[in-house]
Amino acid sequence: MADVLAELPLRADAPLMVHASLSGTGLAPARVRDVLLDALGPHGTLVVPAFTPENSDSSRAHRALVAHLSAEEAAEYRASMPPFEPDATPCPSMGALAECVRTTPGAVRSDHPQTSLAAIGPRAGELLAGHDPLCHLGERSPLAELYAADAQVLLLRVGFEVCSAFHLAEYRMTPRPPRRLYRCVVGDKGNWFTYEDLALYDGDFAEAGARLPDELLARREWVGKAVTLFGMRAAVDDVRDQLSRYRLRNDLN
Repeated sequence: MADVLAELPLRADAPLMVHASLSGTGLAPARVRDVLLDALGPHGTLVVPAFTPENSDSSRAHRALVAHLSAEEAAEYRASMPPFEPDATPCPSMGALAECVRTTPGAVRSDHPQTSLAAIGPRAGELLAGHDPLCHLGERSPLAELYAADAQVLLLRVGFEVCSAFHLAEYRMTPRPPRRLYRCVVGDKGNWFTYEDLALYDGDFAEAGARLPDELLARREWVGKAVTLFGMRAAVDDVRDQLSRYRLRNDLN
């Protein structure tokens, strides 16, 4: 893995947002974390998604958790759900590396109860501060800060379908996507909070990534799967333009 990273144009002065699948690599997530940090050097900041869709009854993840329950059992489960706690709530659906980074001593996590990010490094606090709970991944989220910081994105054995940075492109589309209601537990057990934000949709991210110009991407392979590095700014701008041209409103139906 270190050899693969050495072949990529990583910039130690730029934050690096990583999405990873470690299945089949034989490496523990802590080892992958350390190799990434070594590649970034002492001035680099490693960022991962630490999303908690399980905390929202408006998410697919939550619906899957309660699908086998009776109506009464589902109501009891809902009433007993613990609130999101940045320092304690795990992010199981984000993979082993994300959970490893989140639990690393000194790591910083943003405050959004559904779409938090976690980071290690000298700029972690600066980049993840001020995550508005009414804004998943838009202008008042760490994604906008990462864009402004000229961050890079590394897809480590995963595809563009999981590229969270593309959600920032949704907030910048013309016309703007529709909005919807979200619900999650905050503050106290069973305290459900309802708020409105963009109706986020990742079903066309793989296609949008496939349309990115080759010159924006650096590609390698590790343990039989693709590794892709790119600059966040250029990719988000390109995907914003793509979605503005091609996305249909019925994608969300």
